[in-house]
Amino acid sequence: MPLELFRIDDRLIHGQVVVGWGQPLDLQFIVLVDDEVAASEWEQELYRMGVPPEMDVFFESVETATERLAKYQRDPRPGILLTGDIETMSRLVIATGAVATVNLGGIHHKPGRMQRLRYVFLSGPEEEALRALAARGVVVTAQDVPAGRPLPLEEVLAGEGSR
Repeated sequence: MPLELFRIDDRLIHGQVVVGWGQPLDLQFIVLVDDEVAASEWEQELYRMGVPPEMDVFFESVETATERLAKYQRDPRPGILLTGDIETMSRLVIATGAVATVNLGGIHHKPGRMQRLRYVFLSGPEEEALRALAARGVVVTAQDVPAGRPLPLEEVLAGEGSR
């Protein structure tokens, strides 16, 4: 079974990912793609503490994730690939050409970002990057929890899901 979900969530591994998505999708592994975390044993240990012992966690840089993506997609267990930002996911998509859908999870407020949904704030360059992914044929949606309706990118950018 291929990876079930390619998700952008700036909190990376946290309860909503592990429980909220993990239980309904019966996730058995997480691939966390972040150049800084991949280089830090200390940060990896912190994220491992948030995952149940029966769930594997793999820490990859964009470079190593690009090399190993096909292996994760061939893994018979259901899994999720997480990045903490749009730029990292964009780099992975461009490098592999093997990502069909991207889910926007929590992308929280920062200076320069505008609220699009209650859980998605985007800057102009981030919106352009998402449009570029869509132009490559990637289906981009926002969905905070599995029971929620996936909102298409155009609705997200119009802020329609916040009404």
